[in-house]
Amino acid sequence: MDLFNNFPLWSALIAIAFAQIVKVPIEFIATRKLNWGLIFSTGGMPSSHSAAVTSLTTGIGLIEGVDSPLFAVSTVFAVIVMFDATGVRRHAGEQATVLNRLVEDFNRAVEEAKMWPTQAEREKQEKLKELLGHQPIEVFFGAITGIAVAFLVYLLWYM
Repeated sequence: MDLFNNFPLWSALIAIAFAQIVKVPIEFIATRKLNWGLIFSTGGMPSSHSAAVTSLTTGIGLIEGVDSPLFAVSTVFAVIVMFDATGVRRHAGEQATVLNRLVEDFNRAVEEAKMWPTQAEREKQEKLKELLGHQPIEVFFGAITGIAVAFLVYLLWYM
């Protein structure tokens, strides 16, 4: 299969792009804050990881058939990715939140004990990335997004 005619691949890439871009208006509706950085970040609604693997799996199912070994491999891969997104990565993000609070509390205690030398040094402190994983609902809507994108791209691709 020619790379530029690889429907499952393009379907997955389009699903990633769509899921990342749609995070901006969803966040704006929820918070009334426009955050363009979400396009390049992990975590958030919908899960682009879930969108990618479900779109890839759906594309493979449409092209190769749901009885193919390739569809089986892709399905297991998708389940592992989505489980990881709600499990390990989500908990790592929660731990980062706690660690960031601990660092802030420690720094506040140090400031109260003695004056911190300069504002510039405080700004240099690095925070851990907290938005790593996904809530189960984010993974669910990522999966729905991926399946919908795959069917839409399939209709456009083969019409």
